[in-house]
Amino acid sequence: MGTAGAREKDAPSRAETEASVQLDDSAPTGRTRLRRHPERGRHDRATVDAILDEALFCHLGFVEAGQPFVVPTIHARQGDTVYVHGSTGSRMLRSVSTGTPVCLTVTILDGLVMARSAFNHSMNYRSVMVLGEARAVTGREEKLEAMRAVVNHVARGRWDEVRQPTRKEVAATAIVALDLSEASAKVRTGPPHDDAEDLPLPIWAGELPLALTPAEPRPDPLLEADVPISRSVARWGRP
Repeated sequence: MGTAGAREKDAPSRAETEASVQLDDSAPTGRTRLRRHPERGRHDRATVDAILDEALFCHLGFVEAGQPFVVPTIHARQGDTVYVHGSTGSRMLRSVSTGTPVCLTVTILDGLVMARSAFNHSMNYRSVMVLGEARAVTGREEKLEAMRAVVNHVARGRWDEVRQPTRKEVAATAIVALDLSEASAKVRTGPPHDDAEDLPLPIWAGELPLALTPAEPRPDPLLEADVPISRSVARWGRP
């Protein structure tokens, strides 16, 4: 399973359900152009934005004092900017807000691809990589807008249902912004790509779709008994 990509790389002429998409806004840079499986590349902003908006969290990669770090955190997109949320005490946000080059990634797992051979197993997914230099968000208005975007990213409409942050809470929150000018997406869809000689084997092959779905909400034990469930929670879902 771990070497399935090598087999597909050796046979790039196989029929793929993925097709390249012409860029809408900007050409890929030398850093975002896909060299392995370029047929899975997506550089149009509509695809990049949709994946960023659906993914619940991101991973932010950076180097500090020669040591690479990759940290999971919450993000939200507003137009051409991705905001990353954290505490003012966070080493990650203190480090990247000084103009350090960063790499932000998100991945949505859509299914398992079950092949006839162990070698050709794979996964269907949608992913985005954003490269650039992050900047610290210091203006109160932009910081509040970014905080609102993050809360609503977790649950649509939640910001208007809850108490707004105090000045102290805003001051304790660190937000960094990353421009989307250098971003690319990679998508795999469809069935397994088994070798022709394996097709007659009596082994089930196909796709096992996966989706993120909520279970029954559990109220806080300290919640007053007569408080109804919020609309943003009752109707929670991803695109």
